[in-house]
Amino acid sequence: MSMVIKESSLKLHLPKTTGSLCPECKARITANIYEENGKVMISKTCPEHGDFKDVYWSDVGLYLMAETWAVDGIGVDNPAVPVKKGCPDDCGLCAAHLSGTSLANLDLTNRCNLRCPICFANANDAGYVFEPTFEEVTKMLQTLRDERPVACTALQFAGGEPTIYPQFFEAIAKAKELGFAQIQVATNGIKMATDPTFTQRMVDAGLHTVYLQFDGLREENYIQARGKPLLEIKKKAIQSCKDCVPKLSVVLVPTMMKGLNEDQMGEIMNFAIENRDAVRGVNFQPVSFTGRIDPDEREAGRFTLPDMVKYLGEQTDYLKREDWFPVPVVAPISEFLSVLKGVPQLAFTPHPHCGLATYLYVGEDGVATPITRFVDAEGLFRDIRKLSADTEGKIIKSAALVKAYGLIRKHFKKEFAPKGLSVNKFLKQLEGVFSTTDKKATAEISWSLIMVGGMHFQDLYNYDIERVKRCVIHYVVPDGRLIPFCAYNTGPEYRKEVEKKHSLTFEEYKKRHGPNSHPEGEVEG
Repeated sequence: MSMVIKESSLKLHLPKTTGSLCPECKARITANIYEENGKVMISKTCPEHGDFKDVYWSDVGLYLMAETWAVDGIGVDNPAVPVKKGCPDDCGLCAAHLSGTSLANLDLTNRCNLRCPICFANANDAGYVFEPTFEEVTKMLQTLRDERPVACTALQFAGGEPTIYPQFFEAIAKAKELGFAQIQVATNGIKMATDPTFTQRMVDAGLHTVYLQFDGLREENYIQARGKPLLEIKKKAIQSCKDCVPKLSVVLVPTMMKGLNEDQMGEIMNFAIENRDAVRGVNFQPVSFTGRIDPDEREAGRFTLPDMVKYLGEQTDYLKREDWFPVPVVAPISEFLSVLKGVPQLAFTPHPHCGLATYLYVGEDGVATPITRFVDAEGLFRDIRKLSADTEGKIIKSAALVKAYGLIRKHFKKEFAPKGLSVNKFLKQLEGVFSTTDKKATAEISWSLIMVGGMHFQDLYNYDIERVKRCVIHYVVPDGRLIPFCAYNTGPEYRKEVEKKHSLTFEEYKKRHGPNSHPEGEVEG
């Protein structure tokens, strides 16, 4: 009996149908997914508002490769809401959800110190303040830790701009106290760059990672996307992470849109490698379109995950098409760890078309090599999954661990390994992954690796309900519900419902925090 993953119930291959939503009225309708001119398209018809068509993935070959790795999770044992109308109208999580929480978002505020034209959260235009009290934040954190069968261990404070939350450092410390193994903040970096003590105070409170908004290496990108020049702010924020004791990890998060910054992806990756003493990853996020948008404008700006693969292949000499895998490829590792430790472990079981990623190993000479070049990843993951099935109840666990190391040796291709990396050193660095949940045990290998990937959050034009059912990135909200990312920000308007229910007027906010507070946001400059 599988502990954390099971065979996928997805319809595979093309063409296929799925549930979707009308971009105009948001009524549930059927969508067709099919190949056209080498691309994967999604089309749908609303009886009232007519036909809609968009690119789902711009490369049919990559699409079909990704779905070969499809698996389902086992969901949650303690769903908060019953299934009544069906996905995506019963989020909470409901009993039909197929994945646990791999990463939880907790919005500390909808206030911000920027006015970004492309902000999906619409933080400063709502006309009210959503800012949970510290007591509400504590309850939300406990809700995540109470999730079963696997308690949530990875948390991201978000917003708005979470660093302007009045009790920001206390919130980090509370998350640490409650046992979150990974605590990060999604930020524009302004506070880190302008307050010389701010970043160190985050580290001292217990923060592990800064998820830094980073749209490129040219000021015009920031002026167009964020409304003002911010490049030097980003560089100062990164330097502040390097100056901390211990150093603070950074993940660069570029929002990608054709015509904005797709020509700079290689530059961004090279910048990450040059700053690898702090930068641990780059997570490209294709823009999600909100509101009504002209079809020609949408087609011109649409950026999909295969576009990320294409542009990085063209703009670097170290990333190729065959280096990429969908997120669920690592699910067999979760299954093996669950069997090895005797309790369910965190499993990354999103829909195979939600994200693509790979890892770069930087050798002693500073050259970045995708891990897929010196490890037969496909063979290893398939062998690990078979080992999990063979291990449960059949052989002693210590023997299973020896077998796992043997599989890594089997699939390690030393002739393609980075300079200074032998299979024995690689195994030594991996020991912590298999033997403990202590973050220190994985430090040696994590500082040799740079993750590069993309997560394409949905909008109403490419909405696929099968993706929502398998979402692993959830918002926790004050009433105790956990709501999948693409349901919270798109579709049934959970964000608007939650924020209005728990909001303050500007006048009420000033009464709570004083006449000199900034309910509309702390705009810089």
